[in-house]
Amino acid sequence: MPMTTQLRKILHFDLDAFFCAVEEQLNPSLRGLPFAVGGRPDQRGVVASCSYPARMMGVRSAMPTSQALRHCPQLVIVDSRMGNYDEVSHRVMSLLHELTPLVEQLSIDEAFLDVSSLPGDALSLARSLQAQVKDKIGLPSSLGVATNKLVAKIATDVGKAAVRSGDYPRSIQVVPPGQEAAFLAPLPVDALWGVGPKTAERLNALGIHTIGDIARWPADDLAHRFGKNGADLHRRAQGLDEREIVTERETKSISQETTFVNDLADGQTLRRILTEQSAQVARRLKRDGLVARTVTIKLRWPDFTTLTRQITGEMPVSTADEITRLALQLLADNRPPDQPVRLIGVGVSGLGPPVRGLGIHQMSIWDLPTDPAEQAKADRLYDAVQSLRRRFGDDAVRRGSELG
Repeated sequence: MPMTTQLRKILHFDLDAFFCAVEEQLNPSLRGLPFAVGGRPDQRGVVASCSYPARMMGVRSAMPTSQALRHCPQLVIVDSRMGNYDEVSHRVMSLLHELTPLVEQLSIDEAFLDVSSLPGDALSLARSLQAQVKDKIGLPSSLGVATNKLVAKIATDVGKAAVRSGDYPRSIQVVPPGQEAAFLAPLPVDALWGVGPKTAERLNALGIHTIGDIARWPADDLAHRFGKNGADLHRRAQGLDEREIVTERETKSISQETTFVNDLADGQTLRRILTEQSAQVARRLKRDGLVARTVTIKLRWPDFTTLTRQITGEMPVSTADEITRLALQLLADNRPPDQPVRLIGVGVSGLGPPVRGLGIHQMSIWDLPTDPAEQAKADRLYDAVQSLRRRFGDDAVRRGSELG
């Protein structure tokens, strides 16, 4: 008898307006209000996320805050608290891993899951997961269900877009096996992965406006006009995608940067900001259990000229003091005296686990002791500070050198 291939059950999981949902947990008075998480309008701010009442007023993510306020004058602006979002995201992703080890995290609030080996139909599994995230963590989510990653992701987008209530969509959109191409066919071409604004414009000029139009167009002609991407588009338009779940992604770099409202020329303030950024980078390294070989700074002058300079030491670095020392050295070597700065940033790369025998350093406001009892005390202190930061924000505990 011929062998049959088991159809996969792929879930695309997406937290609804994640930053806003976390902010509502921290401040219930925000519920039902049009509000946005992001930068202030007088600080060249951008909307990172916005509530669904704000979306009903035309506010969108990545929109300048000043423009968002023109759409919605009553918009409440809330400062982002990435420490809180990271902590909640970790709890959510841990819950997903309890369902299946085949989890591919795409971002802080989004992941694919392969539940093919689990008993029950995919819709029941999606409903159960959605309910668990709501009951255990208190967050709303939406899911797309399909036989592959491409269609599951688009299904989530379609399901969320269909809800116009002004509340979290909490949608589940299922694409039954064999219906992938029919589901995609009426959607606009830019709903398909690989179709950006320029490609969409070229497709539209050919009279190709929907994904179904792509699927019906001769594959050879698409390949002639668009190269390899043309052949890929024709395949995707039919709902075909064999990609597996990727359970680990290599972190290549960690960075922090700040753009100033007004160009800044005060050297002491620039050094303080660079020190703060180095501490944030060190916290990420500590959290991920990594060390870095290279430290980089980024500087942008008022005319938008941008410099990136880096230094690689003989030993890997992980503490705030080590990163700060190298970053300040790069700043001193590359910024002319009194040169105004529009943007400053620090990053690390060449990441990897600590070399056996060298250990991984704590943040060096608690420099690594050689005595085991002192090391244990430093570890407890570090964990206590991290707990305070998760609960009250990254600024709850700061170095004396970071204070203005």
